[in-house]
Amino acid sequence: MEFNIINPVSVKELLGAVKKEKHFRFGAGCTDLLMELRKKPDEGLTVINLAQVKDNSFTGIKKSAKGIRMGAMFTAHQIVMNEELKKTFPVLHDSAHNLASTQIRQVATVGGNLCTASPSGDIACALVALRADCELLNTTQKTRTVNISTFFTGVRQTALKPNEVLYGISIPANHKNTKNNYSGFIKVGTRRSMECSVVSLAYHIQVNVEGKILKAGVAIGASAPTVRLAESACDFLIGKTFKNITQKEKEEFADKVLSYASPITDIRATAWYRKEVLYNISKSIFE
Repeated sequence: MEFNIINPVSVKELLGAVKKEKHFRFGAGCTDLLMELRKKPDEGLTVINLAQVKDNSFTGIKKSAKGIRMGAMFTAHQIVMNEELKKTFPVLHDSAHNLASTQIRQVATVGGNLCTASPSGDIACALVALRADCELLNTTQKTRTVNISTFFTGVRQTALKPNEVLYGISIPANHKNTKNNYSGFIKVGTRRSMECSVVSLAYHIQVNVEGKILKAGVAIGASAPTVRLAESACDFLIGKTFKNITQKEKEEFADKVLSYASPITDIRATAWYRKEVLYNISKSIFE
């Protein structure tokens, strides 16, 4: 397995490499890329290594009144260790904690998890539930923002243009009247953590002091060609009291979640099994 490697140390050098190279892939933690290239070598490929870039907007995290912004190179380990994220967005903490092994979490990045665009991406699923935005930077140093739900365009396909790099991810702040949130990530696989999800569900439900639902985000993974936001299921919850959801309402909610699923049968699970699991875990978030 042979390929060329470029190691930019600044965003300017990174964008220069993107502009110059015609046949390249980005590498960050390279946890997915190396496995892919072992299976299918790509002659003449140049890997633009992002690990050496020194830029806080690309590697760090910042809190503001609008929410939290992470650089694309922020790692899964950093998410797990960040107390602010754990407190404010538990679903993101849970998804990162469930990602692979401790060793892989040290190097696996948010940007890598998103740009791989796997339908079973754990962090991707959480960020869809959080209705995050993706900041894309092009070679003229101009940025554009796309919502994460539209960032994924197909299996392992994204809205990134050839002259763009994913620069950062912004998570909107919780509703100003939020008293508590019910937020988590449910991953069902043949093995814990190290296995890709057979089905996953991310949810972030914000309630006021009376327990009424103000805002909801629910996303499904490994159940369709892309991670999907179950928009109608989210809308269904608004105004309801979280702890008083009836059995009938749980079933109606689960049906709405399931309407976004179009799973396949593969070596890990059948489409029927995936639908059954998704239906049941959707109901379980109220228990």
